[in-house]
Amino acid sequence: MGARVWLVIPTYNESANLEAIVDAALDALPPSRRLLIVDDGSPDGTGEIADRLTAAHDDVAVLHRASKEGLGPAYVAGFHEALGGGAEIVAQMDADFSHDPHDLPRLLEAAEDADLVLGSRYVNGGRVSDWGPTRRAVSRWGSAYARAALGIDVHDLTGGFKVFRRTVLEAIDLESLASLGYAFQVETTFRAIKAGFRVIEVPIVFHDRRVGESKMSGGIVLEAAWRVPAMRLRGR
Repeated sequence: MGARVWLVIPTYNESANLEAIVDAALDALPPSRRLLIVDDGSPDGTGEIADRLTAAHDDVAVLHRASKEGLGPAYVAGFHEALGGGAEIVAQMDADFSHDPHDLPRLLEAAEDADLVLGSRYVNGGRVSDWGPTRRAVSRWGSAYARAALGIDVHDLTGGFKVFRRTVLEAIDLESLASLGYAFQVETTFRAIKAGFRVIEVPIVFHDRRVGESKMSGGIVLEAAWRVPAMRLRGR
């Protein structure tokens, strides 16, 4: 019988973080679990570290992709792998410790009474640490813009710390998700709501990455700016 809970962690040049995040996540996950690393051909050796971790842990796997194609396609590939492996619950988080693995039990517990759980920076009890005022403003603007454009009552639409029930991923047509950056996070949540699933937000503290460079770029922001209103038009 396959693992009930799968955690999908996409990576690109995360060699300095990968081993530590895998160890911390395994400590936080329940016994029936599988951790899937989805590496987009990292040139810094992340894939080799993932292979070593897979050899050392029966409940860790790696999906090697040939090149860097973006966060959204990496998650879609990981979700397909999890569903094919029999997952009932699929969690996702960043590899850089901006999401605290110790929050996983709270999000998984919340999934017992919800279809999609969002680790939220912008509900009571949630916050962002370590960011400067410009990046805080961009993040808050992104969530507020998506919330207003889509007309949905979710405070943190751009966050990437999430837990899905299998039925949600089966219903939202993964193959048609084309977003590359954080618009992907917006779209998966929007589709879940439009499909009638129960979505709840659980407060988290979001930290800046421990080491390495942020993957955020102007292109990712621009993609979200045009994709978000397009989502609403398609959803009508």
